[in-house]
Amino acid sequence: MRHAVILGLLFSLSLPAADPQPDRGPNSPAFKPITDDPKLPRVLLIGDSISIDYTLGVRALLRSKANVYRVPENGGPTLNGVAKIDAWLSKEKWDVIHFNWGLHDLKLMQNGNHQVPLENYVKNLRELVKKMKATGAVLIWASTTPVPEGKMSPPRNAADVPLFNAAAKLVMDDEKVVMNDLFAYAHARLGELQISKNVHFKDNGSAALAGRVAAAIETVLKK
Repeated sequence: MRHAVILGLLFSLSLPAADPQPDRGPNSPAFKPITDDPKLPRVLLIGDSISIDYTLGVRALLRSKANVYRVPENGGPTLNGVAKIDAWLSKEKWDVIHFNWGLHDLKLMQNGNHQVPLENYVKNLRELVKKMKATGAVLIWASTTPVPEGKMSPPRNAADVPLFNAAAKLVMDDEKVVMNDLFAYAHARLGELQISKNVHFKDNGSAALAGRVAAAIETVLKK
């Protein structure tokens, strides 16, 4: 018995250490206040946990180029956005707002329906875009990143993402909102960037998304 325990311990020690999961809770470094440089433009990131994971990377890439803020929580579905957008915008001056909603809207509930039906998703997006445009900021919409095939918790269907993205793109085209196609970028490299059977990304995946987001923001700022 003793030998079996020792062998078990040795085997466990020989296994590669699991990658630490990012802190997406209220004490996440992504939510810590930043020191505003009044000489630099002000950027606001709005999004779910995917955006939480790339926030620090975007800040690092835009250091000395922009003050990069983010909403102080997981942006969740558009329902959450509609309820909190006024508080998030906070009558501040924003030069650029980079935003996404989608993964939580298309989440499947116990009754098999989406958390936010597609038609309501579109309606909510129109309201949110209207309020964000009223700040005078240039808006950048990030398409929702892929849902991989396979069983996940909470459940989502991979095929729903292109449907929600297509509906969102119609809104953004109508409103002349700049597009940052994170879906296409990530989908081409899913095996390399995304965790298996998980909507979240590996560290290198979040870093890659941060690069795309920072580049999209910097392009707008240069204009």
